[in-house]
Amino acid sequence: MRVFVAGATGVIGRRLVPQLLSTGHRVIGLARSQAATIALERLGADVVHADALDHAAMRRAVRVAAPDAVVHLLTANPARINPRRLAREFAQTNRLRTQGTINLVDAAAQAGAKRVITQGSAAVYEPNGADPATEDVPFWHRPPREFGPVLDALRDLEALTAEAGGIVLRFGHLYGPGTIYGAGGSLVDQVQNRTVPIVGQGTGTFSFIHTDDAASAIVAALETTVDGALNVVDDQPAQVREWLPVLAELVGAPPPVHLPLPMARLALGSWGVALMTQLRGADNTNVKRVLNWNPTYRSWWQGFVAELAHAGGPQARP
Repeated sequence: MRVFVAGATGVIGRRLVPQLLSTGHRVIGLARSQAATIALERLGADVVHADALDHAAMRRAVRVAAPDAVVHLLTANPARINPRRLAREFAQTNRLRTQGTINLVDAAAQAGAKRVITQGSAAVYEPNGADPATEDVPFWHRPPREFGPVLDALRDLEALTAEAGGIVLRFGHLYGPGTIYGAGGSLVDQVQNRTVPIVGQGTGTFSFIHTDDAASAIVAALETTVDGALNVVDDQPAQVREWLPVLAELVGAPPPVHLPLPMARLALGSWGVALMTQLRGADNTNVKRVLNWNPTYRSWWQGFVAELAHAGGPQARP
């Protein structure tokens, strides 16, 4: 299968391209810069050049690629995220999820691609509820102000994907090489500097996924005609008060400080507090059944140990 990958040099894309090639697919990666071109060629992919926000250019690029499937992994997230400025810092990513998706879906249809796969998020669900959220749980109805534009862009991406008969993979918090949770990542640096607190009771629930497992879910989705949306997360959602001390110990950092809610609101803003205290985990039952897929790292703890145990601390256990 000829697979066009937009975002092939991102944290998932760099893990996806080798998996696609090893399973017999031909990969055509989208690039804008010389550095991206070199990186893709080193991975073994063919390259086409275009700006994803340029409609005509995307049509030409995808037509030249002549793909059977199109994978949309485009984001432009900053290396270090300030929760108080989330809307501003995600503005370009929001454009890629709205106008970029319009351009890519239209180009895929024009080129005759039969499959569209897009990258969504599993950190979107209405926080009320004790159980991990299935895909039927609605998106956050009244999110913190800074998260509103991000959520609106994800809704647009999912609607456009549905119109194209495609599938949205709602990935959990990504960890692994090149992510904020990876060795040398900004979150790990902040944990080592003891600037990531447990807010309130630390009840925000994160669902994680390793970038290799995210990539393998895309490969699995290419082999099906399933549409809709699927949570791609590991088997063990974890509250901040569980995973953050483990991460700190693994990287040789002191235990995280505890920050009362009033102080946290001043330091982190409404979204930062909501993330650390209200976020709801996601359920992966459907993706395992529908795609016949299982994560290699079924627990965030297994993956954190594999990625971070060499970073300075003992192999912590939750």
